[in-house]
Amino acid sequence: MPEPLKNYKWFFDFLGPDEGHMCGIRTIHYARQTRFQQMEIMDTGCYGRCLVLDGKIQSSTADEFIYHEALVHPALLAHPHPRRVFIVGGGEGATLREVLRHPSVERAVMVDIDQEVVEACRTYLPEMHQGAFDDPRVELRYLDARRYLEETSETFDLIVIDISEPIEEGPAYLLFTREFYEIALQRLTEDGIISLQAGTTALTALLNFAAVHKTLSAVFPVVAPYQAVVPSFGLPWGFAVASKRHDPRALTPGEVDQRIAQRTRGTLRFYDGEAHQGAFLLPKYLRQRLAEEERIIEDNQPLFTYH
Repeated sequence: MPEPLKNYKWFFDFLGPDEGHMCGIRTIHYARQTRFQQMEIMDTGCYGRCLVLDGKIQSSTADEFIYHEALVHPALLAHPHPRRVFIVGGGEGATLREVLRHPSVERAVMVDIDQEVVEACRTYLPEMHQGAFDDPRVELRYLDARRYLEETSETFDLIVIDISEPIEEGPAYLLFTREFYEIALQRLTEDGIISLQAGTTALTALLNFAAVHKTLSAVFPVVAPYQAVVPSFGLPWGFAVASKRHDPRALTPGEVDQRIAQRTRGTLRFYDGEAHQGAFLLPKYLRQRLAEEERIIEDNQPLFTYH
């Protein structure tokens, strides 16, 4: 077999002021400045087809299953019988795909502010959504998710917050604040749970993860932080489950495997009982940082990650 050609076109994902992650670009399929953000869909030599928003990789066909399974299933399996799910963001449709693996889910409302992103993903990333947008249980709306939750009287068993990092020019930063989490709490059923990505757990960039955890803890009785390695992100990534009563850390590996077998369709590639246990067993330095963090993110004092 001939060796692959050397790549002369590169995508550089800035992870911080002194760190970055490079990927060779094969083809750019879509590039557009939407009303809200810069969007690109490109084929890379290392991670396959990628969705890039405001210069940062959001998903790749090589490893998106890690991120989306980690985001969705710990919360859904901790709930006794989830029927109504609300998704904030999730333009690729992969979060929706994972939610719909659960036959108990009767209704999934997905609200994304950027219609152009969703429509481009629908066309160029079929491997990610796998037809989820066409499921009859789905309601897809192009609105401000925070305003939607403020104005509706409906309650949900699970709210999944699948949004990009909070950057000053982007549409997401007001979805990381104490005020938003208080709105989400009001829109949950008594057994309700929220799940979200909480930023990197890299040793040198823990502010976002720690501040999100502190902010959630100011609102919810139960907050369970965890992490997973998503290679295309270039850094380990943090998540959190917050709820009124149910704690996913109470589930044993055997119970997780049993619930996966009984309550989901298809085959998961990342998440099972052992992965669940490992994700919530945080290292000492990370637990210490969470315990020491004092910052609570608020509307009038938002947190912005490096961009």
